[in-house]
Parts: sequence; C-alpha cells; structure tokens
Amino acid sequence: MSAQPAPVPLLIACALGIEQFALRAGGRGGAGGPVTVLRTGMGPVAAERAVTRMLADPALRDAAVLATGFCAGLAPGMHPGDLVVAEETRDARGTTPCVGTELLVKELARALPGRTVHTGPLTGSDHVVRGPERSALRATGSIAVDMESAVTLLSAVRAGERPVAAVRVVVDAPEHELVRIGTVRGGISAFRVLRSVLPAFFEWHRSLLLPRR
Repeated sequence: MSAQPAPVPLLIACALGIEQFALRAGGRGGAGGPVTVLRTGMGPVAAERAVTRMLADPALRDAAVLATGFCAGLAPGMHPGDLVVAEETRDARGTTPCVGTELLVKELARALPGRTVHTGPLTGSDHVVRGPERSALRATGSIAVDMESAVTLLSAVRAGERPVAAVRVVVDAPEHELVRIGTVRGGISAFRVLRSVLPAFFEWHRSLLLPRR
C-alpha cells in the first residue's frame, strides 16, 4: 500500500494581537492539516518579513496561506462586522489572484448566517486610509483596504506555488469611521465575527489539492 501524502499545512496570517486572540478563541478543531496562526506585526514591511521567514521553514514549504484580520471598507453601505472575501489583492508591486473565493463565501455564510459578505479586489496600503483617500481607492474598483493582505499573498506565491486567499472583517467604513483600531476591544462586532471564521477557513483548507514538490 502506498503511503498517504502528508497533510498540507495552513498558515493563517494576521497583523495584530487582538486579531490573533480572536482567531485562537475560535478554536482549532476541524482543520485538514497542521495550522499555524502567525502574528506578522502591523504594516507591509513587517508582514513581508514574517511571512517570508515562516515559509522558509521546511515544515511550511507547501503551506496554503490565508491572510485575515480587520480592514477598512470602501463601499457605501458597508458596516462593521461585514466580511470581505478578496477575489484578488493589489498593491504597487502587482496583483495576486485568490483561490477558492466562491467556497469561502459559501462557508462564511454557513458559519455566520445573516452576515453580509462582499467580494472584489482588496487593496494594500502602507498607512491607515481615511477620508477622501477612500473614495479614490474605491474608484479603482477595490472594495476594501488593509496594510498586510496584499504583501502577505505576494510574498507567499513568490516563495512557491500554493493556494492563497484573503478574508477580512470590516472594522470601519465610510459612514462608520473609527478613530483607533483599539476601540475594537471595546465590543465592536468585528471582533466577534473574526472569532467565528475558522470553520470556513478549515473547509477551504480541506478542499485544496496541492501537488507535492
């Protein structure tokens, strides 16, 4: 009997301690292979460094990579606690297509019934985007912006062929702009949503058929 291939690892990358705490509070049961939740630190430089370092580990060489955490919504009518599933991520260095968007949308709707899920391009920025800059980014077709997803996915595919995806929770939007990300800890719905996304991530992970190199 031939040996079964080793399970494909899953690397879930987020920037902030509160995001990592929410994900860990969501539990680990049901994953299709080893799961690592990586706190990269805030901003594209920190994210690139952390993800590149992790994927250099032989144990994570073929890992699927999913970027998550909070984001700023760009479209009118978005609300804190809405979900964003990226069809692609964009930044000044290029565009990275995402894998399994439709499956993620379906599984998030199952895990979080009643929550609005938006799909479209997710833009990367090197700073917190506010006010008129949001409108300018929206005009490019992007539906949300954050500082780490684009560089996380780009770093991942540059390190080797693998499935990548990005799922973000809207923490503020044009009509609901926050002054400080720390106010999430005060009970905003985005934290509770992020705590509930892991079942959808694990279904996405189990669906993957990664060729072993």
